[in-house]
Amino acid sequence: MKRDTVLITGSSRGIGACCAKLIAKENYNVIIHYEKNEIKAKEVFDEIYSYNKNILMIKADLRSSKQIDEMFMKIEKKFGNVDILINNAAISDISFFQDIKEEKWKDIFDVNVHSQYRCIKRAIPKMIEKKYGKIIGISSIWGVTGGALEVSYSATKGAIIAMNKALAKELGYSGITVNTVAPGGVQTDMLKNLSKDDIKTYCDEVLLGRLAKPKEIASVIKFLISEDANYITGEVINVNGGAYI
Repeated sequence: MKRDTVLITGSSRGIGACCAKLIAKENYNVIIHYEKNEIKAKEVFDEIYSYNKNILMIKADLRSSKQIDEMFMKIEKKFGNVDILINNAAISDISFFQDIKEEKWKDIFDVNVHSQYRCIKRAIPKMIEKKYGKIIGISSIWGVTGGALEVSYSATKGAIIAMNKALAKELGYSGITVNTVAPGGVQTDMLKNLSKDDIKTYCDEVLLGRLAKPKEIASVIKFLISEDANYITGEVINVNGGAYI
């Protein structure tokens, strides 16, 4: 059986790391991407390598088209083309809109949106050639509903949803599916700047009364890249514990 090759951006920690570990237990080649945290990436790599030797760990700044191209060339040299792209890498920002500096606004779009554009653009020529491929974008509840004090982050996550819906329409004829997962609050480092009171306030408004575990998001992503989801495209899967209905 052919092993699909899966690239997961930002997979040294959080949802990305959990996703890599979960997917690697199936019939996939897995690429762990990181930018700065080599120690954490190596921990993920070592854990996966104990049960799946078909794995690569690659450092790349997703703000750079050149580094993205070099990353893809390394993947292609070892495994061939990227069959499944999971655009997970992201940064967040909590601040009043009037306090957001233009440089910060541009940077969060560069990491959260433009990096996805760059990776997708690099991946799809061979997907189109093969008439097969799967693209998953990780958005957020705030990309759907908007979040006060997180305007820049919300804007990027909303852009991902719109981009992927349009891409699904454009790429469907080439046998490529494009879907988006929009998690609510998740127990990851991205919430480290929030106080316990802020987290409690959020959880009090969630029907299930708690944050998600990373595995609960990763399991949905695992399903979307599986054969069981071959007829799903253009969808936004909200995984938020009933934060809104």
